Amino acid sequence: MFRLEGIDHVALTVRDVAHSVAWYQEVLGLERRYEEAWGNHPAVVCAGNTCLALFPCGAAEPGPTPDRNAIAMQHFAFRVDRSNFEAAQIALRERGIAFQFQDHAISHSIYFSDPDGHRLEITTYEV
Repeated sequence: MFRLEGIDHVALTVRDVAHSVAWYQEVLGLERRYEEAWGNHPAVVCAGNTCLALFPCGAAEPGPTPDRNAIAMQHFAFRVDRSNFEAAQIALRERGIAFQFQDHAISHSIYFSDPDGHRLEITTYEV
């Protein structure tokens, strides 16, 4: 048997890599890494040990984002403490980014989309 350390990265296909890098840096404060080695294929942005690898879409016109009835990733979540959960809501409102709040009893979450329609969650277990 072997033991996993955690998720290293999630690979996302995006329309405009540079735009997505800027969005993830500006909105979520992610750090750009490995640019000297890989450039934009993929462009990697990270929070701590968790990264997103942003790949360019090869299609001239990308297909639709899958809905909840498709076999697909529904969303990915970043965990924060309570004060950063509150700060995230303020920051998203200031940027005009709509989000939905959900109370999951053991956690609180907000859900919103990136420029390509990928669903993101910011969650805290400090309720």
